[in-house]
Amino acid sequence: MVNLAVKLGKLNLKNPVILASGTCGYGREIAPYLDLNRVGAITVKGLSYYPFPGNPPPRLREVYAGVLNSIGLENKGVHRFIQEDLPFLSSFDTCLLVNIWGHTEDEFIQVAQELDKLERVDALELNVSCPNTERGREVFCSDLEMLKSIVAKVRAVTQKLLIVKLGPEVKEWEKTLDVLENEGVDILSLTNSFPALFIDVERRDFFFKRKFAGLSGPAIKPLALKMVYEVVNYTSLPVIGMGGIVSAYDALEFLLVGAKAVALGVANLLDPTLALSVVEGIEKYLQDNKIGNLENLIGKVR
Repeated sequence: MVNLAVKLGKLNLKNPVILASGTCGYGREIAPYLDLNRVGAITVKGLSYYPFPGNPPPRLREVYAGVLNSIGLENKGVHRFIQEDLPFLSSFDTCLLVNIWGHTEDEFIQVAQELDKLERVDALELNVSCPNTERGREVFCSDLEMLKSIVAKVRAVTQKLLIVKLGPEVKEWEKTLDVLENEGVDILSLTNSFPALFIDVERRDFFFKRKFAGLSGPAIKPLALKMVYEVVNYTSLPVIGMGGIVSAYDALEFLLVGAKAVALGVANLLDPTLALSVVEGIEKYLQDNKIGNLENLIGKVR
């Protein structure tokens, strides 16, 4: 037997495999295919204060070794989630992480206040890669002062563990990480999808109505791995690594460079049972290499 448990600061997971936000719905959608009790955590689809319709179709496009998405953060809103989905999720023995976002700072604060009341929610993940409509749709994490302000204001209204999800839009990594440490963030998750473009040659036009979309999947794994490696070597905050993980060996790469846990995204769309294969694959690797505790493997490649 091996010990797969990991600690991300005050967050204790039974194993390091997390279902990433936006790829497993609110839990109910993937539950028929996957025993949620066997994953380390589930991160539910990003919630805003009010329901939001997202972007017009088309919303998805498969590309070489990846998927482009232009979902646009469509969701049912925090109140419907609490009424409809939280009771269902409460029946599972796994950590519950809730991704939250808003068009403005006030919306982030409103969602955080609603979720702060709920004992079942273990942590809030701030999606700071969404655009701020008050600042000309500039992405929150691309502006240091804007990022500092939103994290500080959310931290002031909740005692929940705070995860900040970063993406390639970050411009000044060292300064950004310093700000997040100083403002009371508990955990980092990275990376979000990479901005990308697809052209419909037959129509001679942009494929997506909003032109750009987010690229996820195996195509971004080497980029995400490099990002996680560099961040881990700078910050003292625990990191959840993600980006193109579709196998146990992909996950092990992130763990070896220092990620404390990993999150699966596109993998859940390819095969909704794949998370269990990753858990089992990590366990087998530890057994084959006579490593009794996963914590002893984390960060071995520096």
